[in-house]
Amino acid sequence: MSFRGVFPYLVSPVDASGEINRPVLTELVDHLIGSGVHGLAPLGSTGEFAYLSQEQRRHVVDTVIAANRDRVPVIAGVASTSTADAVEQTEYMVEAGADGILAILEAYFPISDEGVESYFTAIAKAAKGRPVVLYTNPQFQRSDLSLPVIERLSLIDNIRYIKDASTNTGRLLSIIERTRGRMEVFAASAHIPTCVMMIGGVGWMAGPACIVPKQSIALYEAAKAGDWARAMELQRPMWRVNEIFAKYSIAACIKTALDLQGFKVGPPIAPQIPLTDAARAEIAAVLRDVGAL
Repeated sequence: MSFRGVFPYLVSPVDASGEINRPVLTELVDHLIGSGVHGLAPLGSTGEFAYLSQEQRRHVVDTVIAANRDRVPVIAGVASTSTADAVEQTEYMVEAGADGILAILEAYFPISDEGVESYFTAIAKAAKGRPVVLYTNPQFQRSDLSLPVIERLSLIDNIRYIKDASTNTGRLLSIIERTRGRMEVFAASAHIPTCVMMIGGVGWMAGPACIVPKQSIALYEAAKAGDWARAMELQRPMWRVNEIFAKYSIAACIKTALDLQGFKVGPPIAPQIPLTDAARAEIAAVLRDVGAL
């Protein structure tokens, strides 16, 4: 299976009692697939995985897989501070029917390159041949994936993708050059996707695609066709979406935007704080400007 295109990082809707709101998550899955997304990525950073219990994480992935009905690939997020727990999570996601694994390293103490490499190697083995997407986000992670580690991990058959959420497009080009033919790159919303596609990226995995799926797909299709003028024409107004998410907490911001669009996804999970009325108004204005409200 080959992964290409726009994969929204799904939010994790919660109800008044704090349980995963399965009907709303199902509604969101149907909406995104109907909008033409190429895949779904539950339990990415926008999915607030760090704030969910193990049971809640399983409920999210089970709901997404059931709602998807084999229409598009589902890449389930696995994140932990311990290798044993990450392996257990991976085994569950594979058994549940995930098509791929988004592998994330949480760390309290800094981890050496050898420890980072062994963590992701163990996840790849537990994935039983399912494609693994490495996820690196230096803004949030205490231990990052270095270029030498990425290059060595690319030699493992089923570690075939990386989503790099740094703000360094030169690093992305280094990854593409070092792993050419073995590992492909997905952009994050922190980059200009057009530029990432231009240097060899295959799409993007991002929370904002939850709220601007059709706009994201139009941009991807233009970039895929090599129509760079059209791609940049679409990219420029969408950059306002990234600017607003840089201003506010990303999960709270995307949940607010979805609520404005009619999806009752609930507040960000505590101790995150819901956004103010002024922030909601600002987000609404941006959504209107890009034709998403």
